[in-house]
Amino acid sequence: MSDIQQLVPASEFMKKNLGISSAPLEAYLNYGYALLAIAGADGEVSEAEFNWLLNHQRIVGAPEEAIEKYKTFEYKNADLEDLLNKITVDVSNWSKSRTLLYHAIQMARADDSYSLEEQQAVKKAAKLLKVEDDIALALNKLVDAEEALTALRKSLLRTEILA
Repeated sequence: MSDIQQLVPASEFMKKNLGISSAPLEAYLNYGYALLAIAGADGEVSEAEFNWLLNHQRIVGAPEEAIEKYKTFEYKNADLEDLLNKITVDVSNWSKSRTLLYHAIQMARADDSYSLEEQQAVKKAAKLLKVEDDIALALNKLVDAEEALTALRKSLLRTEILA
């Protein structure tokens, strides 16, 4: 088994939230690359978007080796379909398509700008992933709701003060 195919244990966060206990290094690499390609569809991956990716991948247990490679990945020339085909995990019923779309929306919005190009890239990814339009819309609304709940929590716990 090549190093890229060797299974890497998932973090407790990923086990709890996605039911995944391991994935090959190749899956971690290509998951991050796919997120970069989608968030970078407007021509750039902002610092906030890139930081979201790094933080997210560390939370799910991506090896530092993968995280270092994200820094030099040429996302502008990426073939999203090819990347998607290289993402596998140890759970057969995990919805790669929905999960990736959900994370792509979160990453693209991390800089408080969800550009038309990014929205179009998310729609393109949804089509490639065979995610139905209503599910893609629901994932967008889920991210809206989560952002609103985070703002409410910050307000109630006084971690964010209104001007």
